Amino acid sequence: MNAHVGNLRTLVLNADMQPVSWAPLSVWNWQDALVAVLQERVIQVKTYDDVEVHSASQSFQVPSVVALKSYHRRKKVAFTRYHLFLRDEFTCQYCGERFPPQELTFDHVNPRSKGGESVWTNIVASCSADNLRKGNRSLAQSGQHLRRQPFEPSPYQLDAIARRLPKAKNELHNTWLDFLYWDSPLES
Repeated sequence: MNAHVGNLRTLVLNADMQPVSWAPLSVWNWQDALVAVLQERVIQVKTYDDVEVHSASQSFQVPSVVALKSYHRRKKVAFTRYHLFLRDEFTCQYCGERFPPQELTFDHVNPRSKGGESVWTNIVASCSADNLRKGNRSLAQSGQHLRRQPFEPSPYQLDAIARRLPKAKNELHNTWLDFLYWDSPLES
C-alpha cells in the first residue's frame, strides 16, 4: 500500500452522476468504496492515478469516484447542528457575520423556558455574543431582529447552499471536479 493512501476519500455519486449529497459532500473512505466496488454494489467511475493497494494475490486501483447502481432519493434533512449552521450559511442570524462552525452556537428564538421547542422553525445559528445578549428573552424583549425566519430546509435547499459556500482547495480532489461543477457556467 502506498504511504499516502490512508487519507484518501472517494466521492459518491447517485445513479444520475450527481453527488448523493452536497451537505455535507457525499464521500466515503477509500476502503469502504473499494469493498463496495468489489461487491459490485457501486460502479467505479474514476481511480486515483498511480495509487494501488495489494492483497496477497491481487492489486487494486483505489477508487476516487464511484456511482450508486440505483437512485437514492433523500426525503428529509436530519436535524443536526451542522445542517442548522449550513441552512443559515454559517452566519449569525442576529448580527449577520459569518463564523467558522466552532465559533457558532444556536439560539432558540422562542426560549425553551417559555415553551419554545427544539425544531427547525425555532432555532437559528448565533454568535456567542448575540446569544448571550438575547439570553432567555423573546426577540421583542431583547430588541434583536432576525435576518431571516428559521425554516425546515429540503435536501435540495441545503445542497444549493453548500454549492455556494467556498471549499478549501485541498478538500476536493481533481478527479471530482467534473462531477461537482458540471452545471456551473463556463468561463470565457
